[in-house]
Amino acid sequence: MKDTMLELGKIVNTHGIRGELKIQPWCDDPEVFEELDHFYIDDVRYALKRSRLHKNCIIAAVEGIDSINQAELLKNRVITIEREALGELPEGTYYIADLEGLEVRTVEGEVLGKITEIIKTGSNDVYVIHKTGAKPILIPVIDEVVKEVNIEEGFVLVKLLKGLID
Repeated sequence: MKDTMLELGKIVNTHGIRGELKIQPWCDDPEVFEELDHFYIDDVRYALKRSRLHKNCIIAAVEGIDSINQAELLKNRVITIEREALGELPEGTYYIADLEGLEVRTVEGEVLGKITEIIKTGSNDVYVIHKTGAKPILIPVIDEVVKEVNIEEGFVLVKLLKGLID
């Protein structure tokens, strides 16, 4: 079952003396913050007054946080948002939260393990697959390898290229 709340980032510091939050975004497109009117910190809803991108981080001003002392208390907290607030994803695009835990199978029917992490490399993502008693497998997320992603049924179908697994 898909989570109703998704993690957007983490508050890594304060910014200025008026209570602005410095957020490390965990999303592919940090500009998503510009479209939000609220988010959650520890299940508490905060209205977003304004946000801007600054040196790969989001600087956000929220209702009720008006001083550096108040902002300091929120450091290292995770920002979440309702899934439906983000809208529909384009075809072939998935939330990391939906991919983690999916079983990875080869087109021949072999179960490789479960996705435990997604590494962003710049050119393509890489799925980290773990299976009990085996070393991790790294699978590049490219069309030649990933043949099907089925979130509803809980699996990813891959065609292993020569040399991907020792």
